[in-house]
Amino acid sequence: MYVEQLYTGCLSEAAYYIESNGEAAVIDPMRDIEAYLELAKNRNAKIKYIFETHFHADFISGHLDLSKATGAPIIYGPETEAGFKVHIAADGEKFTLGNCTVQVLHTPGHTLESSCYLLKDETGRDYALFTGDTLFIGDVGRPDLAQKGAETTSAELAAMLYDSLENKIKPLAGDVLVYPAHGAGSSCGKNLSTKTVSTIEEQKQTNYALLQPSKEEFIKAVTEGLSEPPQYFPVNAEINKAGYAALDKVLENALTALSVEEFENAMNMPDVLIIDTRNQTAFVQGFIPESIFIGLDGRFAEWAGSLIDFNKKILILGELGTERETAIRLARVGFDKMTGYLNGGFEAWKNADKPIDMIIEVEADELEIDLRFDEQAIVIDVRKETEYADGHVKDAANIPLATLTDPATMSPFEDTDNIYVHCQSGYRSTIAASLLKRQGIHNLRNVAGGWQAIEQIKEIKKEKSVAALN
Repeated sequence: MYVEQLYTGCLSEAAYYIESNGEAAVIDPMRDIEAYLELAKNRNAKIKYIFETHFHADFISGHLDLSKATGAPIIYGPETEAGFKVHIAADGEKFTLGNCTVQVLHTPGHTLESSCYLLKDETGRDYALFTGDTLFIGDVGRPDLAQKGAETTSAELAAMLYDSLENKIKPLAGDVLVYPAHGAGSSCGKNLSTKTVSTIEEQKQTNYALLQPSKEEFIKAVTEGLSEPPQYFPVNAEINKAGYAALDKVLENALTALSVEEFENAMNMPDVLIIDTRNQTAFVQGFIPESIFIGLDGRFAEWAGSLIDFNKKILILGELGTERETAIRLARVGFDKMTGYLNGGFEAWKNADKPIDMIIEVEADELEIDLRFDEQAIVIDVRKETEYADGHVKDAANIPLATLTDPATMSPFEDTDNIYVHCQSGYRSTIAASLLKRQGIHNLRNVAGGWQAIEQIKEIKKEKSVAALN
C-alpha cells in the first residue's frame, strides 16, 4: 500500500494518491492533473477511482479531466446532485483497491454531501481517514458556506457536523491517520494547523471543536468568529457542481503570445483586465496603466478569485517564462476567459515607448515624519480587521483589501488627500494601490515593508530611549 499527499501551497490544498497492487485512486484532485497521471505512470499503476469529498468552494477540482484521461469513475457521497455523470456512493459503501479497501463515511455538516474516505490496509485494519473539509488538523470545516441560497442554516449544518464527528469519526481507533483537504492559510476554517497529517487520538486531545462538551457548545464554537468567505467561493462551488471546460482548451487560449500592438488592441476592448504577476518591487517601478498587481509570489490564486470579476477577459503580463504557471493557477480558481499574454513582457512594452504608470513607495520612517507635518495625510490599512485590532497606526482607516473592488469604498476621500497605503509586509498594499489607481485615485504612496517595518521603527526608537536613560 502506498499513500502520497500532493500539497498545493498557494491554496493550502491537499490531494491524495493512494495505491495498492497496481491500482490507484486520487482524492480531491486539483484541476491540473499531470502530477497524478505522472505518478501513476512512474509506479506502473492504473487510476481506478476518483474520490471527491464534496463540492469544493476554494478551487476547481480536476475530476472531469482526470476521468476523461483515465476512464475512472467520479465518486461522491450521498445527497450529491451534479451536472455530469458521477457514482453516488451509499454511506458505508466499500471500493476495492488492489489488496486494500476504501469505505465511504457520509459526514454532512460542512456541506450536505460531504464524505470522508476510510482506507483499510491489506489486513482489513483501519489505516487512514481522508477527511476533506469535515475535519482539519486543529479545526473542522466551516458550516456557513453551503447554505447560501438554501434553506439550511449554519446552525443546522453545524449540528449535522457535530453528529458526523461524534458518530462516524471519533469512534475510530486513535492511531488512524487523519489526512485533511486543507492546511493553514485556507479560508475553509479559522484555526487550521500548519501540520498536514495527524491522528484521530491527537485531534480528540487537541482540536478545540472536538473538545466541546455538548452539541450546543460545539455549534457556538464553530459558528462564532468566522471571517467573511472570499467572494469566489460560491462561484467555484457551482463550477465544480455543474462542470467546466477542459483545461487544455483554456490554456491554449491563455498562452497565445501577443505582440505589443495586439496586446494594446486587446486591452482596449470592453470587459478586459490586465493582471500583472511580477514581483511587487518591479511593479511599483513601472507598469501598464490600469493593470492590477497580483504577484505570483503571494497567495496569487486566492487574491485573484477574491478581487477579479469572473466575467472579465484576462490578459497576462509577468516575468518571462511564468505565463503557463500563471494561467494554470488562475484556472485552478475558475478563470477560463484568459485571452493571451504580452510577448516579451513589460520590457517589450517599455521599449515600444508605450504609456507607463508607477507607484511611489515610502519607508516607514518617512511615513512617521509625513504624519507629523502633513494635515492632509491619510493612512489606509488594508489588513484584515483582526490584524488591525492587534495594532495599527493612530487614526488609520481600516479598509480590508477584499473590499476594494467596490468604488464606493473610496468615496470619503478627496483628490487633495495624501493617501498612504500599507498592509503587513507590502504585498497586499501593492495590490490595493493598483486597485485604487484603477478607481482614479493617484495621489497615493505605498508604505514599503508595511506594518512590520512600522513596528520595527517603533522598536528601534524604544531601544534608543532605553539606551539614553542608561
